[in-house]
Amino acid sequence: MQTLTNKRVLLGVTGGIAAYKSAELVRRLQDQGADVRVVMTRAAAEFITPLTLQALSQNPVHTELLDSETESAMGHIELARWADLVLVAPATADFMARLVAGRGDDLLTTLCLAAECPLAVAPAMNQAMWANPSTQQNCTSLADRGIHLFGPGAGLQACGETGLGRMLDIEEIVIQTAGLFTSGVLAGRRVLITAGPTREAIDPVRFITNHSSGKQGYALATAAIEAGASVTIVSGPTHLDPPDRANCVFVTSTNEMHNAVQEAVLDVDIFIGVAAVADYRPVSVSEQKIKKSAAPSNKGITLELVENPDIIATVANSEPKPFTIGFAAETENIMEYARQKLVAKNLDMIIANDVGDDDIGFNSDQNRTTILWPDRTEALPMMSKSALASRIIELIAETVEKDD
Repeated sequence: MQTLTNKRVLLGVTGGIAAYKSAELVRRLQDQGADVRVVMTRAAAEFITPLTLQALSQNPVHTELLDSETESAMGHIELARWADLVLVAPATADFMARLVAGRGDDLLTTLCLAAECPLAVAPAMNQAMWANPSTQQNCTSLADRGIHLFGPGAGLQACGETGLGRMLDIEEIVIQTAGLFTSGVLAGRRVLITAGPTREAIDPVRFITNHSSGKQGYALATAAIEAGASVTIVSGPTHLDPPDRANCVFVTSTNEMHNAVQEAVLDVDIFIGVAAVADYRPVSVSEQKIKKSAAPSNKGITLELVENPDIIATVANSEPKPFTIGFAAETENIMEYARQKLVAKNLDMIIANDVGDDDIGFNSDQNRTTILWPDRTEALPMMSKSALASRIIELIAETVEKDD
């Protein structure tokens, strides 16, 4: 199971012989689900090329504090804000001394000053340099400031000497990096969520839709990401900003959403069908705008509708089947209809919503729901949709854990 899913690690590389190991470190962090970006000092570029780390990280490597191209895209302050962790590996004795002194004379030290996220350093130097009282005092100062020290390790060094000072093994750095984060309840899980309404065209300017805003689906995507999951969201038309760190697929019609879900569902562990899809669509769509004068007797028009594919039922009866959660948006007989849907569609959980209540219905920032399983129910009080999403994710994680 990946332990760094959705985590943003800013890797600082300084000018020591251990810099060549940073290439493997990038890969191992990525293997655990981290998004890695690299900042190098000028001295580091003498040991390993920025191009190597750029190719491995699949992101531009940042080297200069006053780089006009860097500033136009993501400046040093934005890089510091982007990171969930700044990890400097290898960290030379010189870098550690400059960090203690609060220097900001290159990009990496400036980032360390500006970052509000955790900071970790993996020392790498000659054993005599490590044992020097100045270095030891610097280590104490860094630890007193809450900066995490990974290592160093002991063994044969590049200079031919043996002792403390070499950079920790890559796997140990990755383990200690993961240990800085609280493991999410869905760490390593792959989650697919549908959200928002769908639109079924009548003609080029008119369509059938509903009042869904997409707020609950987007909130669930955000909560799942915060819980450590890798999230794909298939969204109908909304006015919302896409959830940060989610893979977003945008669709319009129910058929488009159905096809997008079918493409993604084979690679997921959990499916949450939040979208308010249109159950029916017009049999035919006019190529031109239907004119009012074309209606019989200029008083009315009849639309012939055909049933759309049932997205959540298709997922719930697929093989292999992901853990499948549905939503029941009802205006009457809420619990009865939700229970019927849970059984008929072969769902593992269902969230019942009273969308007839203006205080908690479509477009509201609040919601109140009841969660149904095959063997029990749990009512949740009115709360914000984001708070509700976090609670639903917790309940999903608890149920999935029991089923494993």
